[in-house]
Amino acid sequence: MLKIGIRPLSFALLRSSGRPRPNVRSITSQSVNHDASSVKSKLPQPAEHAVISTFDLFSIGVGPSSSHTVGPMRAAKIFITDLKELNLLHKVHTVKIYLYGSLAATGKGHHTPQAILLGLEGSDPETIDTGTIPSRYDAILENKTLMLAGHHRIQYDMDRDMLWRWDHVLKTHPNGMRFNCFDKDGTLLATNEYFSVGGGFVVNDKTKVDENLFYKGVDKSKVHGARLHQSHASSDSIDAPEISKDQPLPGSEQNATPNAGQVDEHPPYPFDTGNTLLALTKKHNMTIAQIVHDNEKYFGYSDEEISGKLMRIWEVMDECIRTGVSTSEHTLPGRLGLRRRAPMLYRRLMRGFYPGIATPEYPLITAGKTPEALEGPRRSVSDKVLPEDENVSTASDNHLKSGDSKSGPVNAANAKVNGRDSGIRSKAKLVTNTAAAAKAPKVIGSFDHAVLPMPPRRTVIPAMDFLSCYAIAVNEVNASGGRIVTSPTNGAAGVIPAVLKYIVEFVSDDPHKSIETFLLTAAAVGMLFKRGSTISAAEGGCQAEVGVACSMASAGFAACMGASPETVLQAAEIGIEHNLGLTCDPIDGLVQVPCIERNSLGAVKAVTAAQLSMASDGVYSVTLDEAIEAMRLTAADMSVKYKETSLSGLATTVKIPLTVPAC
Repeated sequence: MLKIGIRPLSFALLRSSGRPRPNVRSITSQSVNHDASSVKSKLPQPAEHAVISTFDLFSIGVGPSSSHTVGPMRAAKIFITDLKELNLLHKVHTVKIYLYGSLAATGKGHHTPQAILLGLEGSDPETIDTGTIPSRYDAILENKTLMLAGHHRIQYDMDRDMLWRWDHVLKTHPNGMRFNCFDKDGTLLATNEYFSVGGGFVVNDKTKVDENLFYKGVDKSKVHGARLHQSHASSDSIDAPEISKDQPLPGSEQNATPNAGQVDEHPPYPFDTGNTLLALTKKHNMTIAQIVHDNEKYFGYSDEEISGKLMRIWEVMDECIRTGVSTSEHTLPGRLGLRRRAPMLYRRLMRGFYPGIATPEYPLITAGKTPEALEGPRRSVSDKVLPEDENVSTASDNHLKSGDSKSGPVNAANAKVNGRDSGIRSKAKLVTNTAAAAKAPKVIGSFDHAVLPMPPRRTVIPAMDFLSCYAIAVNEVNASGGRIVTSPTNGAAGVIPAVLKYIVEFVSDDPHKSIETFLLTAAAVGMLFKRGSTISAAEGGCQAEVGVACSMASAGFAACMGASPETVLQAAEIGIEHNLGLTCDPIDGLVQVPCIERNSLGAVKAVTAAQLSMASDGVYSVTLDEAIEAMRLTAADMSVKYKETSLSGLATTVKIPLTVPAC
């Protein structure tokens, strides 16, 4: 039951009339019993566990940012939903929105205004039609009207009603926002502050300890009781009871219904560190994936539901890759005008996993292909000898389009290197791709030198090339505001799908089993980071996003290779150890540079980390828990300039001005 608390507020927005300041309703999501809280605070508190639902960590949303897009959209819808429950929505005449800290500094490039306004109109990140977002947002700006909850129309002026306080950070989290609503007389009806803490999670000051995990459900009346009343207290995670297959778990369909009053205080296998997780696997002879799977039953899911939800997550990830490699769009939105590379990279790999994408210019790869075949079918166009007075470099720039029979002259400057004429004249046969005019490689360097230049060549490293292509595809879809899975965030959403796609296509004999094992194992590692450090770039820089995603993917890959739980956690440690200190300095506040390429490298690094851990045979010096603590300390010491604010690093050296709306 949603409660109303009274607290005095002092906003410049309140009219300075002679009438007394009204009591203001502060919307909170849980009742607060101050007496009980004070007594409870004096008692010794048990250790917190790290277990949350896998489907909170991996949630379907919209790009380009989980903390700046998905979280704000959820917060806005929560606010409107609460107003409806309080029967206040019909009284609302004006809504004021304050954005603070990182949310204000890079919010425009991260589509925060679009997310909040559409959330106020009742849209949800998981179900919103991503293709309608630009037109709906433009209509709001043009008409200066907002349909609260989809049916209550109010006047809304973007310049007047959304205030950007990038120079002010609220104490709870750098990604803060405040919603105020007023009636037609200017009386403040209700207010609440929300904090987008990364991965789409939303909290407020009253409930920040338990993190409002049920907020991902938005409609609290439909959320399972285990999430609604979740406590992270765990007295002894290792002594968790063994669960038989026939024994119903708390919250299961056989034992409970959503929002049941009686729920267990903790899941069957709670863990708070990598060490306690490892101890659980040893005590119960279970894999990490099995531990996480059984914990999901605590949140009310059956075996079939868990499997179905995992496969749904993978379907969205896979569709995101497909969209990224098959799009006909050439550039990403934003002032950078960044060219999309995923379609070109995929076609260059010449393998069409998705029917209709492979083109005649790039034939399918089959066993036994020669290096010449990888370059595409080539033929001699003409045996004609070039005239002696035409300058042609050894690796000529000349080429013929299909059907051409003549060669044009080559600029003499192409035959000069470092200001010296190479003196190379030759007679050559010109060859070309049958369907595209491909330039012959040009050798850079002087031939009149003791050290001759190396001719250009293309090396194909399939694993690295496919991982990079998949990751870039996902993040280009994310950058364009498409459908995405927070993995564990949007800015790092390409790492985990890329590694899992590679496993499914090239490694696994049982894709369904591999998908479940990978996602459940990766989720366990993500939970440890969320509880022990952070998954928010606004708190910890890019180490908290790409670094954590790399660690999660490393663990998932090792688990799919049949590695022991100890080796799996060591893979996760290697994955994060070599991302420590990674900063978040997006150019122009866009989730494009360096974010897209960084996901590509994160995917490659994840597989490398897993391979290293499996080759180490249990020999290591740093544990995952130590690495997570090191990341937490690094995040605390990191300057705010490198925490998703675009105030330093690449964001300033590239000389593109920071995108900050006028305050």
